[in-house]
Amino acid sequence: MFFGTGSELEIAAKVADELRKSGKTVRVVSFVSWELFDEQSATYKESVLPAAVSARVSIEAGTTFGWEKIVGSKGKAIGIDHFGASAPAYKIYKEFGLIVEAVIAAAKVLC
Repeated sequence: MFFGTGSELEIAAKVADELRKSGKTVRVVSFVSWELFDEQSATYKESVLPAAVSARVSIEAGTTFGWEKIVGSKGKAIGIDHFGASAPAYKIYKEFGLIVEAVIAAAKVLC
């Protein structure tokens, strides 16, 4: 299960497409508001975040702070947890694992 917000959803969708080619069942969730999600019923939350699924990866071109409550202790939050990186976007994304190949590698460790 992959989570993203905004432009990171494109990465998540590409990762999902690649994993589906190898026969994996994959879900991509657009997670735009933790506050709105927290207001939902337990039934809805379970439909989005099934407790039985522990292989969860968040993709965030910013801090990973807060994602642990979504990905859980067995999941992986991919992001940038410090300030000051400067380079063209692709180089930054590659350096911090925010590219399709790196996300696939992180997901395979969880499965």
